[in-house]
Amino acid sequence: MSGAPTLTDVATAAGVSPATASRVLSGSVRVTTSTRRRVNEAVARLGYVRRRAMYTLDRMRTRQVVAAAICEPLPRVLTNPAHLRLLGTCEEALSERGSSLVVVPSTGAMAVQSLLTGAYGGVLLIGAADQQPVAVALAASGVPVRSAGRPPEGAAVPYVDVDNADGARQAARHLLRSGRQRIGVIAGPRGMPTAQDRLDGFVRTLREAGIEDIPVAHGDFSHASGTHAMRWLLDRSPHLDAVFAIADTMAAGALQALRRTGRRVPDDVAAVGFDDAHFAKHLDPPLTTVRQPVEELALRATTLLLSDMTGHACDDDGRPLPTELVVRHSA
Repeated sequence: MSGAPTLTDVATAAGVSPATASRVLSGSVRVTTSTRRRVNEAVARLGYVRRRAMYTLDRMRTRQVVAAAICEPLPRVLTNPAHLRLLGTCEEALSERGSSLVVVPSTGAMAVQSLLTGAYGGVLLIGAADQQPVAVALAASGVPVRSAGRPPEGAAVPYVDVDNADGARQAARHLLRSGRQRIGVIAGPRGMPTAQDRLDGFVRTLREAGIEDIPVAHGDFSHASGTHAMRWLLDRSPHLDAVFAIADTMAAGALQALRRTGRRVPDDVAAVGFDDAHFAKHLDPPLTTVRQPVEELALRATTLLLSDMTGHACDDDGRPLPTELVVRHSA
């Protein structure tokens, strides 16, 4: 192939017509899941960028409206303290620069289409997971985009992230140093890079210490899912002596389940969370957790996105932001 790939090249690589490829890239619902996947894979493989979107971008370069593309169910976002802190910091940073933030739930085709047609000067991607077309489509659109957190594989989207794996390693080492050996994990939704990085970092550290039997229950970041996951872990491993939840909201639910089953924390079961949410120090007992620099993450992602929108390159070393273990009474 000579020159930049075209829509026809994408269609040929995906085994569909140009019209079908165009419908996929426009967010149309009139395509099958397998067709959408083939087209998105071809876009990522060829590095295709839609010329029309680039033209729209040139016309609207001075437009200073940023879309926060939320790739998770909105109720989950509105009850996630980390997401609320991130959005609040982004909104404040944009306001100081004369820009505004619009929250756009991006799990539906119509919302994805609005992101691709130049309605916004830039897009801040939040919570993108595997099997979601929005990240790949944005990468091909020519619209300035930054992901707050690592995007899924196959989506060539620049991003800013915290060192989730190292934070989880710190939690694992702390539990190991305190003598815990029967340790369970309350993980996040499958296919979400942030959740997977935390799970992988924790499990890898335990296995390096010779622990192979590591029960894992999956939650959805909610308090209720943490309670349910903790009950499952106790049914599966009644003699569990520690649990790591990849989010403080789920850790709070786990503490509730432990109390209801008569376990003392930390005497019987130690508990560690992740985020250092505002409520963590007020739990009973106060929660040991991994603090992540949410405000710094939001500020860096916003600054880089604004630089992309104005055409002024901004240096970014690409290194993840460090995390810190905050030791309280739960572990």
